[in-house]
Amino acid sequence: MAIGGKSRVAKRSSSVSYASTVTTVVFVTLCVLGVWMLTSNSVSSPQTTTTTRTVTDTNSDIAFSGSNEEQPSKINEDQKDKAVFEDNPGQLPDEAVKPDDDKVSESDDLDKVKEGAAVEETRHGLQGKESAEEQEKQKMSETQISEESVLTQNQQSKQNGLKEVEDNKQMSNEEPIKVHQEETINNQDPSEDQDQIRVVEKKQINEKPKERRAKKKKKHAESIERPLETTMIGKSKKDDVAEMEDEPRVNKPKIQDQLEEDEPKGTKQRNQDQLEEDESKGTKQLNQDQLEQDEPKGNKLQNHDQQEWQVQGIDNATFNDETKDKPEILNTTQTDTFQSLLKTKTNQETTEKDTHIEAQQQHESTSEETLGSTIPKESTESKNAWKSQKAQSENEKERRRDESSGKEGLYGYTWHLCNVTAGPDYIPCLDNEKALKKLRSTRHFEHRERHCPEEGPTCLVPLPKGYKRPISWPKSRDKIWYNNVPHTKLAEFKGHQNWVKVSGDFLTFPGGGTQFIHGALHYIDFLQQSVPNLKWGKRTRVILDVGCGVASFGGYLFDRDVLTMSFAPKDEHEAQVQFALERGIPAISAVMGSQRLPFPCRVFDVVHCARCRVPWHAENGMLLLELNRVLRPGGYFIWSATPVYQKLPEDVEIWNAMSSLTKAMCWDLVTIKRDKLNSVSAAIYRKPITNECYDKRPDNNPPMCEENDDANAVWHVPLRACMHRVPINPAERGTRWPAHWPNRLQKAPYWLNRTQMGIYGKPAPQDFVKDYEHWTRVVSKLYMSGLGISWSNVRNVMDMRAVYGGFAAALKDIKVWVMNVVNLDSPDTLPIIYERGLFGMYHDWCESFSTYPRSYDLLHADHLFSKLEKRCKLQPVLAEVDRIVRPGGKLIVRDESDAIGEVENLLKSLHWEVHLTFSKDQEGILSAQKGDWRPTAYPASI
Repeated sequence: MAIGGKSRVAKRSSSVSYASTVTTVVFVTLCVLGVWMLTSNSVSSPQTTTTTRTVTDTNSDIAFSGSNEEQPSKINEDQKDKAVFEDNPGQLPDEAVKPDDDKVSESDDLDKVKEGAAVEETRHGLQGKESAEEQEKQKMSETQISEESVLTQNQQSKQNGLKEVEDNKQMSNEEPIKVHQEETINNQDPSEDQDQIRVVEKKQINEKPKERRAKKKKKHAESIERPLETTMIGKSKKDDVAEMEDEPRVNKPKIQDQLEEDEPKGTKQRNQDQLEEDESKGTKQLNQDQLEQDEPKGNKLQNHDQQEWQVQGIDNATFNDETKDKPEILNTTQTDTFQSLLKTKTNQETTEKDTHIEAQQQHESTSEETLGSTIPKESTESKNAWKSQKAQSENEKERRRDESSGKEGLYGYTWHLCNVTAGPDYIPCLDNEKALKKLRSTRHFEHRERHCPEEGPTCLVPLPKGYKRPISWPKSRDKIWYNNVPHTKLAEFKGHQNWVKVSGDFLTFPGGGTQFIHGALHYIDFLQQSVPNLKWGKRTRVILDVGCGVASFGGYLFDRDVLTMSFAPKDEHEAQVQFALERGIPAISAVMGSQRLPFPCRVFDVVHCARCRVPWHAENGMLLLELNRVLRPGGYFIWSATPVYQKLPEDVEIWNAMSSLTKAMCWDLVTIKRDKLNSVSAAIYRKPITNECYDKRPDNNPPMCEENDDANAVWHVPLRACMHRVPINPAERGTRWPAHWPNRLQKAPYWLNRTQMGIYGKPAPQDFVKDYEHWTRVVSKLYMSGLGISWSNVRNVMDMRAVYGGFAAALKDIKVWVMNVVNLDSPDTLPIIYERGLFGMYHDWCESFSTYPRSYDLLHADHLFSKLEKRCKLQPVLAEVDRIVRPGGKLIVRDESDAIGEVENLLKSLHWEVHLTFSKDQEGILSAQKGDWRPTAYPASI
């Protein structure tokens, strides 16, 4: 608004002078108060409220509405008690009194001059002086009001040019305040006007430095607000022009009616104490109307100040919202959990600034539980006390090592699709066509065994056409998306046995198998009735299913609290293991060929074979002797196959050979039972618990293994047709059966030697307990709520570097299963994992894992990559992680900060969404989610 300070003219008649003086005072005071409202608006409250005030002009009967969008944060106490329509002059939106944002900086100096002129003019007006120019402007204002009334009443849409329309719009924004103030100012004493002027001057001086910050905040608030009135003062000029041209004005209800409508919606003003309290917390609330509109759409809005406060509250942690599963942003308590859980060492003698942390450390010192609140750190001395699979395996494969001295930046690396025959089902170590062509023989199924490339692949496996996010457990046990595993051969050949069937967009699994056509649950109960000592879910907890098919047997054993390691080769039974994993049932691709299985000796409670097509009696019983190696003393071998109950010549021959072999192995034939419903029979054998039978055999055939033959050495170790003696030392593993499930989960194995140093430097039994306490706390306080993981969508989990299996044990009460992987060069703790009722396998992460692509929902890597990068490059390792994780799946990494940074760069280059990174004291944590992105190009042919 423009105020001009012109020269004065001579006095006229007293009546004209009095009217002119009053008019001048009213007009100039309105201008000053408008400037005051503009400047006071720059320190507005974080809360946005909207109240509509209506003043009726008695001369023109035209209703004008004003929008008091933001109340000032500092309000005089006497003003609080006054009604809105009495002495509160209100305030205009910034847009009504200032030009567009791009012109604000150019008009700052002009505003200052105008404000000074306004004050000077007001003082002269109070002394009884008048101005002819002022009278002319008053007449112009009345004329413009009259014109505006005509425009409103007649609903005219166009005027003489855009400029005149903008002028009318500006005057319409000013007039409601003018009319209202003409009634209130006339009743005020001139001394009160002088006080108001001084207040305005003081506020202008104090509040000018805050204007730019307030403009940013106001602009952010306005960007998320939606107009509630048909016509609002405060729209941009462009919107006002369009509205004045196309829409008639609508009379607003009176202020009391509007306030009564707004109060239920929560549009009440806060007092000064509330505003200061809110500002101290850094919170800004949206008006209730906007929240009511946004909440049904799932929109949760945060203002800029609140986001800054949250980021500062968690130090250097960074978050990104998930597209599917919204993470719960960490609060201060969870941040403290991060810091305490990421410590590598607790220094109890150091004085802490935070009294809560100090008290916690003192409590840990007295209770000797410092390991439970920190990441367990491996002791270098403990490495001498533990054997590794690498040291145990005599014929292990030569390891690849990284010979490069420098590290190249991999962020932005260009990835390509894998140009292989297997396409979306590519398993690098099982689909190595180059290595398979060099095989001299396939007699012992060498072509189904692992043959890894010399260098780990750095290509990405494509998605099947029409791939969808997997169906959640337990529905996935009964059906999966056909496009995710688009193979029908098993449905064609095994559909009559209720293995799998095609049903529209789904593959359905009736729960049958070759030996249990009428369902796995009936078959499971049949076995329990045959041998009551099985005690599913108590005595029998971990079993091995050989030649598992689609793993329905293991899938339904979950109902009996039994964990099943199912395996089958990648052969003509197309994608049987892939079906199992897609259903949420644990399985790996493996074969009983020429090498030992990747499991320790004496760990499975039961070994099961239902028509598994393995020639147990061939090669001097070498394959059955491998089962004897992994079967726990006193454990059962369940053989459900045609030689047990059919009398065909071939079946009789096999039965006779098996009878002789099992007798020579000192296996006790417990029973042969007939399942009348499925028309099959099962022979159930038991492994001896002493060496007495071995010593009484007339012939040493099969022979006993040499004493220096390590039964736990499995990595690339050829099968041997021999038997290992049963341990007889009471302190040795295998002399006693584990405690019943679930007691065995939390109890340290009886054979852990107290004189042996544990992985983290304490006596082994104490190490075991502290590890379990540590992971129970980490999972409950951080993983369950702090990483934004929707655990209802998680089923297949892998711990890429398990030690005692504490991470898997902490997930016991969740409907997931965990594949525990003990690395080739790590201490051999896999027997401990089996002893506590969990399962896993040995592996070298410098090679590909024996599973299909898109197999796992979540991978967990605790201090894995920092150790791996000493032996191999991380680029192929992360390509393998990308291969086996499903789209939408998660990766949790806990490692050294340098390794975290390198992994983060690689994941970003793979278009993974990194939701969280947090580092403290050279230790860090990372959480990321895989998306649907795939490259479109194949590598250029050489």
